[in-house]
Amino acid sequence: MPATPRPARTDERRANGDRGQVLPLLVVLLALALGCIVVLGRVGVAARERAEAQTAADAAALAGVVAGPDAAAEAAAANGATLLRLEVVDGVVIVEVEIGGATASAHASIDVAAPAG
Repeated sequence: MPATPRPARTDERRANGDRGQVLPLLVVLLALALGCIVVLGRVGVAARERAEAQTAADAAALAGVVAGPDAAAEAAAANGATLLRLEVVDGVVIVEVEIGGATASAHASIDVAAPAG
């Protein structure tokens, strides 16, 4: 008995009304991918700002302990930061700076060791 020919897949899809069902799925996947890119971009910017703020805070604290409060403010500004707070407590300089929306703090002191020998 001869086999009856089967209709082509494209004919089955057209007959079932399945044509074009991939397009909405692709639109949703593209929207999700773009959303992920935006979120990752914002996370990257925030991480960079935090790192830059920490660098500026470290520089300001070191400058403050070596050359005083004016030097700390200059070091913060040179690194693109705003000096929010500067305290000197028992020889320890504590600073807080801000870059963009990120803040960071650091402290520094000079330890003078007795000469060996």
